[in-house]
Order: sequence, then structure tokens, then C-alpha cells
Amino acid sequence: MPSATERCFEGNLLLNCLSPEDRGLLLPDLERLDYQRGETLFAAGREVDFITFPLEQTVVTLLISMIDGRSAETATIGREGAVGGVVSNGGLPASTHALIQISGPVLRMDSVRLQEAKRRSESLRNLFTRYSDCLLAQVLQSVACNALHPIEERCLRWLLTLQDRLDSNVLPITQESLAAMLGVQRTYLTRILRMLQQQGLIEVGRGRITVINRAAIEEVACECHACVKRHYETVLGAVYSPSGRLIAIEPPE
Repeated sequence: MPSATERCFEGNLLLNCLSPEDRGLLLPDLERLDYQRGETLFAAGREVDFITFPLEQTVVTLLISMIDGRSAETATIGREGAVGGVVSNGGLPASTHALIQISGPVLRMDSVRLQEAKRRSESLRNLFTRYSDCLLAQVLQSVACNALHPIEERCLRWLLTLQDRLDSNVLPITQESLAAMLGVQRTYLTRILRMLQQQGLIEVGRGRITVINRAAIEEVACECHACVKRHYETVLGAVYSPSGRLIAIEPPE
């Protein structure tokens, strides 16, 4: 009978696509933890000695914070990926702040142990190299989006990104949190959300935003979400449902 940790593999698409041999390399070093919304995985400037795999509905946001207290999202990671020492051997300072955006369980392991497993398995090295490339693509696209596109399009891009990882129309995100992700004042964001609601795209509730018409959102949003989605499909073998949500990873041979 599979252990509780082994069953947790199914909650993370990156881990779930591993072969039995590769799972065996990681399993002894993985521990399951639970995080609450607002908790910090690691802070900018601090050493990152572990890699974290969000499970199920857990979502982590990478933030860049400024001296004046403002911040902006650079990447959003859920059950499709991992956060932390994906490439390095660990012990290197983080350039971003990793914040739990939506609470839930994770699997965590020491970065050094991951590197040892990757040295023993070419398929593991290939998978994490491909994932790192996709994560970088998401970060770079976010930078371009924040610089070039209006707040309405940026907001819709972020909501689509979150929905991909939750596989639900109801997104448990507050207006305050969304404003922080987008780097704008809450009062300004409130006006934007009201306009999007009037267009029949979303419905704003207390502590949540419900996606009403995803197809229409994809049509009016900027091209950034679609660009990142295509890169995940091509490089990582990401599989999306007919409704557009991320449901599996099938790495190219």
C-alpha cells in the first residue's frame, strides 16, 4: 500500500509525472507540511536550502518588494511546479519573497538531496531543466506585461494564471491581495474589478473572485497568458483541459 507521502505525489503535477524509479529517488527525502495564507517560504536575501512542491490547491507567489513597501508579483506557482532551489545546490540567497497565496499542503526536500537525485537520473535533470525554463519564461513575460499592458489586461492575465492552477471558477483571493500582486492601490483596483464585473467577465464577492466567462476573458486579456501557456505546452509538455485549465504534465521524450 502506498505511503501517505507517495499518495501526495498525485497532488503535484510535476511529481506525478515521474517514473517509479525517479519517485524512489525523491521519496525518502520528502516531508509533508501545511502552510497558511500569508506565511513565508523564504525571504529575499535569505539562503534557500530547500525546494517546495505545492500540492492540490496550494499556491505560492514570488514577490519583489521595494524600499517604500510596495510590491509586485513576478510568478505564481501551484500544483504544476516547484519553488526554491530548483537549479542550485542550495545555500544561495533568494532574489524574491515567496509567499503562500492560498493555504494548503506542500512537499519539501533539501536542495542538496534533489541535486544528488538529479545526478543519478537523466530524466530528472531533463524535467527540472525544462521546468526551470518555463518558470523563467513566466517571470520574463510578467516583467514585459507589467511594463507594457494596462491594468485591466494585467488583472485578467493574473486571474487566468491563478485559475489554471486551482481548476475552479471561484478564486479565493481578496481585493487587497490582488492589488498587492499587481502593484496598485486597492481603491484603483476596486474600480477596475467593478468594470470587469459590469462586462460580465467576473463576479466579485467577499474574499473571492468568480470567473464567469473564461472564454471572453481570454479574448480581451493581453497575449501574455497565452504566450506562457504555449511555452509550458511546448517545453514541459503541459496538458490543458478543453476549458483551458492545466491538468497534467507529459514531458517530451
